[in-house]
Amino acid sequence: MRKPITIILLFVLFGMLVLIRVFENELFYDPYLLFFKNDYLHIDSPRREIFKLSVYTTIRYLLNSGISLGVIYLFFKDKSIVKFSIAVFAVAYVILIAVFLYFVIHPRQEDYYLFFNLRRFLIQPILLLLLLPAFYYYKLKQ
Repeated sequence: MRKPITIILLFVLFGMLVLIRVFENELFYDPYLLFFKNDYLHIDSPRREIFKLSVYTTIRYLLNSGISLGVIYLFFKDKSIVKFSIAVFAVAYVILIAVFLYFVIHPRQEDYYLFFNLRRFLIQPILLLLLLPAFYYYKLKQ
């Protein structure tokens, strides 16, 4: 693919990540969005529907992951890196959703800060921010 087209596609994909973040209140059921904007260390966990929260969190993770995979492919144009990234995203999802559900089902005030940060890995494209420099460094060393 030619360079200008690649740059335009990267802007579109990053724009999609931004739009997911901007419209998160309208697109996804997440009672923790408002909860973590307040003084969450001193209030009780919000009422929530666990199944609905799990489904919407999974959808958001899949959207962010799919877009992130597109960004990784456009940056490196290497299918082996994309395959490895898919494995990383899959393993991360299984681990993160299990711990996430534990914190949702057993909310304890002393765990809120850890839960807040763990939840970010599910709802934000943080893995993309970790993988891009790692793969760039890997490509430099080849």
